[in-house]
Amino acid sequence: MTRLPPVVKADYHDKDAVAALIADAFQPLGPVAWLVPDPGQRRPILTANFRILVEHAFFFGVVHILKDRSAVAVWFDRTRPVPPPVDYTRRLAAACEPYTDRFDLLDKLFDIHHPTEPHHHLAFLAVTPDRQCTGRGTALLRHHHETLDRDDVPAYVEASSTGSRDLYARQGYHQRERFRLPDGSTFYPMWRPAGEHHRRGTAEDAGLGGRPSKDRLR
Repeated sequence: MTRLPPVVKADYHDKDAVAALIADAFQPLGPVAWLVPDPGQRRPILTANFRILVEHAFFFGVVHILKDRSAVAVWFDRTRPVPPPVDYTRRLAAACEPYTDRFDLLDKLFDIHHPTEPHHHLAFLAVTPDRQCTGRGTALLRHHHETLDRDDVPAYVEASSTGSRDLYARQGYHQRERFRLPDGSTFYPMWRPAGEHHRRGTAEDAGLGGRPSKDRLR
């Protein structure tokens, strides 16, 4: 098995590179085609939108990357209040025109379905297209799960494909009520309870462990 690069905390100055990495990874996803119908505008609009949220995570969460910058995980610490990004409405419009209304609708759907319990929110898990299915996403998840398990904190993510949904399920996440965009693209809210590592450890000891993990995207 190939040894993966170590997981490190990203620096604030990495925000542009991180946003571009996420945009590159997310372009093939079904919901993205509805958010930005014009393929020629897709990457720049996604990058500008993700930059707002990545920047915010440096103040209200943590951003982990593999040292070779092939994968990233962006977490928000929602065990405490997290305000919206400063001047978010104006910045969203500047980043996403002429599709601001679509991103605004997605934000509203995320808010409606977001859990109220204290947790850490995985806003983005992204792997560069040429390195997907190599265990990088799984490595990033397990790295942060160690902290969550130590502190007995649950986690939440909105999976945007069946592949990512299955990845999170293998890491102890349980699906909640799914929701859809107007074109039918589906999101799968996933919740990893506090103490999940204890339950999974017991299952593995009993010979009930899951299949080998393959990483996808949020």
